Amino acid sequence: MAVFDRSLLVEKFRHHPNDKGSLEVQIICLSEKVNYLTKHLETNPKDYSSLRGLFKIIGQRRRFLAYLQKHDSNKYQELIASLGLRK
Repeated sequence: MAVFDRSLLVEKFRHHPNDKGSLEVQIICLSEKVNYLTKHLETNPKDYSSLRGLFKIIGQRRRFLAYLQKHDSNKYQELIASLGLRK
């Protein structure tokens, strides 16, 4: 998983200066949460509540990415390349 700078990616993908709810920005925020929880679970492997939360966040991000791929494949390709999500 690639490490990314959230503020730079939000700058790149936001639609207006106060954008916090567009699909691309939400995917970036969810990816940051996934990275945080992954690191947390490496040090706390028996934290099953956080593991369940991680699975829920990954599922939500997967749904957002599927929607983005269906409706704007160019933005999808650009976003996953920036986040380093797929092969």
